[in-house]
Amino acid sequence: MDELGYLPLQGGVGAVSGCHAMVLKTSIIMTTNRSVGEWGQVLGDTTVAAAMLDRLLHRSVVLNLDGDSYRLRDHHARSENLRKATTTPRQPLQ
Repeated sequence: MDELGYLPLQGGVGAVSGCHAMVLKTSIIMTTNRSVGEWGQVLGDTTVAAAMLDRLLHRSVVLNLDGDSYRLRDHHARSENLRKATTTPRQPLQ
């Protein structure tokens, strides 16, 4: 699941019902820019969020990554290269 919480989710209760069974059978990778404390807002119900998190976090590893994304780093590098190319004096053609 990518970018969970980017947009508010509808029908959070349905997501919880199958969540625990899925977690026990397979590996799941979730990415989100929302903290665990914000999941009540994302799902529209703090009780549903607590139930879902209980099932997801029961046997999980949480990685909290901080810093620029690869896309943002790439953007900064391209911008810097463009800036250098446009500010470097050019040699006259001979």
